[in-house]
Amino acid sequence: MLAASYAKINLFLEVLGHLPNGYHQVNTVLCSIDLFDSVKYALTKRSTLKLLCSMPELNGADNLVCRIASYLKEMYQIPSGLDIELQKRIPVAAGLGGGSSNAATTVIALNKLWHLDLSEDKMHEIAASFGSDINFFLVGGTALGENRGERISSMSDILIKNILLVNPGIAIAAGKAYGATELPAPGETRQFDPQNPLATMFNRLEPAVRRLYPQVDRLLQEIVAYGAVVSMLSGSGSTCFGIFDDERGMTECQSHFEKMGYYTHITRTISRSEYQACFPS
Repeated sequence: MLAASYAKINLFLEVLGHLPNGYHQVNTVLCSIDLFDSVKYALTKRSTLKLLCSMPELNGADNLVCRIASYLKEMYQIPSGLDIELQKRIPVAAGLGGGSSNAATTVIALNKLWHLDLSEDKMHEIAASFGSDINFFLVGGTALGENRGERISSMSDILIKNILLVNPGIAIAAGKAYGATELPAPGETRQFDPQNPLATMFNRLEPAVRRLYPQVDRLLQEIVAYGAVVSMLSGSGSTCFGIFDDERGMTECQSHFEKMGYYTHITRTISRSEYQACFPS
């Protein structure tokens, strides 16, 4: 079974406060984009699980893909083994949800490959137990994430093209970004308008990340200098993105950052139907 495991960007991320479990309470709008990892699942006669990743440092048992596969195998007493080949294209620890996407794809794929007959509610329950972003990738398209991000409500598709992703190669721990973020005062929380997305995009984590990482601050300023109508941090970063009206400005901006040795990728958001058409079958 071969599956596409898509990345996301956050069009909006407001931090509302702290939850009793220690997590931050958020209100976030997530969008699938057409950047994806490829994951191949193959049943084996031996009983063990094996992950072969294009980035060898991700082959350990602590990879979310391995953890979820091991959980499902043990919980549902699956006798067969499994080989998983993961071809990474999504930058790691970059605010694009690559690991969470791989995890969600694994839940969907193994539900079918192992004939588990899990309900949507059960898949969401499993996803939420392993992370905050995984639930979004069970749905895809455009969605609102609430609580710690795991409560997902589908929204009408927001389709945006000419998005340039730029990653400076800095690994930013989400906990560090959240911990340094100043919470809004009552009545000062921001709101997202899906009818006017470009004007209401916002990331509460961005000021703290820009302060902690001057390289990110300069990057976002340079994206604007090349004519982006929006320049923003995705999630906790370090990937930033710019949305352009002018393709020429976008390609010049991409060339500028490639010369600096940064990762770049031109992308677009995708609809829920396009996202789900690539679910493993």
